Amino acid sequence: MKYVSLVVDNNTNATDELYTYISEFSDIKVGNKVSIPFSRSNRITDGYVVSVSDEKPEGINSFKKIRTIDPDFSLTSEQIETALWMHQRYICRYIEAIRCLLPSNTLAKRKTKDPFEGIEENKSLPQKLNDEQQKAYDAIAESVSKKKNDIFLLYGVTGSGKTEVYLQAMQKCIDSGRQGIILVPEISLTVQTVARFVNRFGKENVAILHSKLTKQQRFVEYKKIQEGKVKLVIGVRSAIFAPFDNIGLIVLDEEHETSYKSDKSPKYDCMEVATKRAIAHKACLVLGSATPAVSDYYRSNQKIFKQLVLKERYNKVPLPNLSVVDMRDEIKAGNKSLFSGKLVKEINECLESKKQVILFLNRRGYSSHVNCRECGFTVKCPDCGISMTYHKGAGALICHYCGRRTKMPKICPDCGSSLIGRFGVGTEQVEEKAQELFPDAVIERMDLDTVKKKGSLEAILKRFANKKTDILIGTQLVAKGLDFANVGLVGVISADVTLNIPDFRSAERSFQLITQAAGRSGRGDEQGKVIVQTYSPEHPAIQAAAKQDYDEFYKTEIRIRELAAYPPFTDIFHLVFSDEKESEALSSAEKIAAVFNKYLSDDFVVLGPCKAAINKAGNLYRYQIVVKAPAGKRKELSNYINEIKRTWNKNTLLTVDVNPYSLM
Repeated sequence: MKYVSLVVDNNTNATDELYTYISEFSDIKVGNKVSIPFSRSNRITDGYVVSVSDEKPEGINSFKKIRTIDPDFSLTSEQIETALWMHQRYICRYIEAIRCLLPSNTLAKRKTKDPFEGIEENKSLPQKLNDEQQKAYDAIAESVSKKKNDIFLLYGVTGSGKTEVYLQAMQKCIDSGRQGIILVPEISLTVQTVARFVNRFGKENVAILHSKLTKQQRFVEYKKIQEGKVKLVIGVRSAIFAPFDNIGLIVLDEEHETSYKSDKSPKYDCMEVATKRAIAHKACLVLGSATPAVSDYYRSNQKIFKQLVLKERYNKVPLPNLSVVDMRDEIKAGNKSLFSGKLVKEINECLESKKQVILFLNRRGYSSHVNCRECGFTVKCPDCGISMTYHKGAGALICHYCGRRTKMPKICPDCGSSLIGRFGVGTEQVEEKAQELFPDAVIERMDLDTVKKKGSLEAILKRFANKKTDILIGTQLVAKGLDFANVGLVGVISADVTLNIPDFRSAERSFQLITQAAGRSGRGDEQGKVIVQTYSPEHPAIQAAAKQDYDEFYKTEIRIRELAAYPPFTDIFHLVFSDEKESEALSSAEKIAAVFNKYLSDDFVVLGPCKAAINKAGNLYRYQIVVKAPAGKRKELSNYINEIKRTWNKNTLLTVDVNPYSLM
């Protein structure tokens, strides 16, 4: 007889604990999926085994029996250990962590569409590495060979050949009989990345995991990995949970990207999960970026991570020539267009020389908000309380938070004035103005509105790669990792969009996006050009980006972080209380804030409670508390909040995000 501790597949706070059952199956082991009678009604449900013992636990006299063990599915003990760690670290429910590790429930009963469709396999040979690349490769290869649990920060300027280092390091990993995971921040990047790795390793050795796959495709890819049929997995954030049993190398490309942090429970940090899995497998972890996250660059300077540097572009072509245009001067000169005179001139010259152009604006839609010039009223979503965005193509105002749609008002709903209009700029309006200015150019837009249809993203990128598109306009989808040799000019329409976000990372995001967007230019044989339009040319982040000087930006930013007690010098806990009754949401937040202020030591900083930036979402009112935990005290506060959640029996929903990338 075995005594088994397990997680029940039931996603409620009331059942968020480990349950003990007895098993008559002598071969039962950690990771097994079992069927069990649960609750007073003894309904049959699934459970996942987290420990097995011959010893009867103290204090329990009666046990229910495990009915069956699923013969077709089991998690590894390392996967279970990762889930238990996530439960504690991210203050999530056990089953939420377990579900990150599970395949789609869809059974592969029919033939599925090939996830490699559209990717042609053209065998490529390893390139000769330059001195900087060779030094980076040698360090990673040695770590892989000796099964050292190193974390490398590969800091390389755009176009410096980081991908070739990944490819050759992964070859070393596979040759040693181990498995590898390559992560990219956006689905838009998987097409190019998959193509490069397929050309080097062959389709038969590669699996793909990302949210654009159907459930059927995900299931098939998962089984290929689990059954050891592939050596390498490429995907976005969730691919870090790939069910490999002998990982040798994990790579996070564009490691600074916020999309590596989950915004749904469990709100895990992909880099931290990668670190956890690398430790368990004695694997090497490589974090690559031209603009490393400030916190990670700090860790490399503190020798927590090992720093590898690629200072020059692989093709020896200089970094793009970057110009900053002060849009205040444009207005003074009578130019009220979205396009400065310099940008128009450079686009025309680029088109004449048959070079392609990328225009970047990190805001989709036509106009960012609608308000009344008579009384100042702004049209906001009644459910979320945030400004609705006008989409000309849809002919409607749309909430980018919940998706609600409404008609554009002809008169102000508040004062009745007809002086209500659209303000701010989105990619849809940039596309319209570009068509007016450059009528003979083939122009496409790539943002969340144009890539909804399956295959549309790949089709847009393929047309641009084949030089059928002259100007590509988009949000951050076009600023990340894309590699097209014929791009001669990148225009940043407004650098102020991210600069004015109410977030302590706004300067960091602005510097990263400008630098990354700039990096799409001049990746062929000629130096590219970049034009950055802004109303704040004197801002330190804009100044550093203009010089393409990461170190200058970092030195300024890290001083600010230390003085203001922001990461990496603290850990931030964001607690949100949501309720249909605003008074209940506020009352719950006030009670927990009072507990924190009473029992936490003075080196913790408790901010709030106050209204959340999005005060109302989905008919729920939201109040928040922000707690800054000093270095070394994260686990203490996590345990404290876990205990609060364990005894939380109010109707008010409590969610917790550790080191969030947004306080919205």
